[in-house]
Amino acid sequence: MEGLKSANQTQEGKQHIMAAALHLTKALVASDYLPEDMKKIFTDLDTHLSSMAVIAEPKGGLEFSELEQRLKLAEEKVGAWMSNQLMAWDSGHNEASRHFKVIEEIQSLMESLRALTSEYEFGKPMELLRRAESLLQTAMTRLEEELVHVLHQHKQYFEPEYMSFRSCGSDVTFDESFASVEEESPEEASQRNSTGSEPDDHLVDLIQPNVVPHLKSIAKMMFASDYGQEFCQAFVKARKEALDEYWATLGMDTFSIEDVLKMGWKSLNYEMKRWTWIMKIIVLVYLPSEKRLCDQILGDFGSFSPRCFVETSKATMVYLLNFGEAVAMGNHKTEKLFRLLDMYEVLADLLLDIDTLPFEEAGCYVQNEFHELLGKLGDCTRATLVEFRRAITSNTSTTPFAGGSIHPLTKYVMNFIKTLAEYVDTLNVLLKDQDEEEDPNSVFEMHNDIEDGSSSTCSPVAYHLRSITSTLESNLNNRSRLYKDGALQLVFLMNNINYIVQKVKDSKLGPFFGDAWIREHIARVQQQATGFVRISWSSALSLIRSDDGHALPRAIFKERCRAFSFAFEEVYRNQTGWLVPDSKLREDLQISISQRVIHAYRNFTGRNSNDERHIKYTADDLENFLLDLFEGSPRSLQNSRRK
Repeated sequence: MEGLKSANQTQEGKQHIMAAALHLTKALVASDYLPEDMKKIFTDLDTHLSSMAVIAEPKGGLEFSELEQRLKLAEEKVGAWMSNQLMAWDSGHNEASRHFKVIEEIQSLMESLRALTSEYEFGKPMELLRRAESLLQTAMTRLEEELVHVLHQHKQYFEPEYMSFRSCGSDVTFDESFASVEEESPEEASQRNSTGSEPDDHLVDLIQPNVVPHLKSIAKMMFASDYGQEFCQAFVKARKEALDEYWATLGMDTFSIEDVLKMGWKSLNYEMKRWTWIMKIIVLVYLPSEKRLCDQILGDFGSFSPRCFVETSKATMVYLLNFGEAVAMGNHKTEKLFRLLDMYEVLADLLLDIDTLPFEEAGCYVQNEFHELLGKLGDCTRATLVEFRRAITSNTSTTPFAGGSIHPLTKYVMNFIKTLAEYVDTLNVLLKDQDEEEDPNSVFEMHNDIEDGSSSTCSPVAYHLRSITSTLESNLNNRSRLYKDGALQLVFLMNNINYIVQKVKDSKLGPFFGDAWIREHIARVQQQATGFVRISWSSALSLIRSDDGHALPRAIFKERCRAFSFAFEEVYRNQTGWLVPDSKLREDLQISISQRVIHAYRNFTGRNSNDERHIKYTADDLENFLLDLFEGSPRSLQNSRRK
């Protein structure tokens, strides 16, 4: 036994000496300091020692021969695989299975050769191992090409009908600036831009489902061969390219922050609208579907699935967030407000979806930026609301609005806040910490809240809507003073306050203003109407009143008739040119005037009925003439004659 052990030790010693000699000759051959003739001598020696090493190997010759034959066969199969222009999947399921078996054979060979090379550092085992490693690398390159090919050829896109950008409702249309609002009236009615009912979160297949098992097998082969990193790089690259292509089909251009800040409103409005649509598609549908695809293929390989998901989707999310940040950095012009609210609501609605996606591997960057953008859009929205009130206050004029009709600013503001009421929940969140001190232009009094006492009238939105309206009323009071005619001042205020009241009553604004506010403003319109009739007709009526109720002397009656006709004609000429657009208010004014004027005129002419030749107009004539008032088309009765 001891003799066998001694023989083994002697054999091992010889092997170590041989190994050292081989190592030394190889080093000398590789040296740059030896002349060529010496290199040739050591090269020959290296070849001779290598042969001796193989001869010296006392066992495993048969095993080496078998491994070499298996390796040669594998090389032939890989060579045939590489020369075939068709990918394995395109050649059929059986062909793909054969390719995977070749790779498994190479892996098995490498495992056996590694076991042998641990015993024999040099010689045949090492040579075979290097050939096997090279062959595996070639197979992995081909498999990577297979992966990319299948991902590209079998990708799928989608555009759910319920999220179609083309199905969006009409835009809220207003003047772009208060500077032009007096020259061009905004739309009197508008509807909130909407994509209809919000979709439920659901998944779609981003690649054809039948290729998923094949891709999963590729992943299994590459990870088992220590080529997992190469698989992930190729997978991410292909999926990013697919997402870029899909991005292009959605029509969202890529802008820098500087581009967004320089963008005109028409273009910015369109891009903001498209952004809200694309953000919902990406977060609600595309990202969960991409995550599912990563899990289906890479779910068995630990953290590789979420890492690939992050690398695939991060760039797109960063761009969307950067666009939103650029919008929040921009000016606070009023026309942006509804788009800002749309963007804010989209982010708020998607917050939970974003937080449940596995972005934590990216250092929570996407989630953090998402939350920060929500705050920035909220700040920008609040600042825009404050700027809106300031703009109402600063919108002044030096000339009165023709005809005393409803001023375009009134229409603008009331249509604006009518649309704001559609965002009540969002605005209550954004405005809950603001108070009157933050708005130096606010002139609203809180007694309406106390009287109504409802949750709607006491909400932050209610306060701000009434505050905006109070600011508008103050502006209208200042504008009314531009009219030299006191009666026309009242017509202007009647028209505009009545318009405000009707907008509140006939829309969702009612609960925010409350019954007390509505009653107060209706009473104000009635007071203005009464004052108008008194101011505009008192002079004419004074000519046909009689203190004692008796008939007048003929000369005085004649002069009174002439003076009244002249006064009536003057009022008629003026007030037919004034405009009261609201038919009910116009009719109420005509009835009120008729009750005063016609009744007094009948009494006047009745007391002096024996001298009718001096009466230019009958009571019925006057009653018909009053129907022409407030139509906005000046008329004259100067050449009129009694029939």
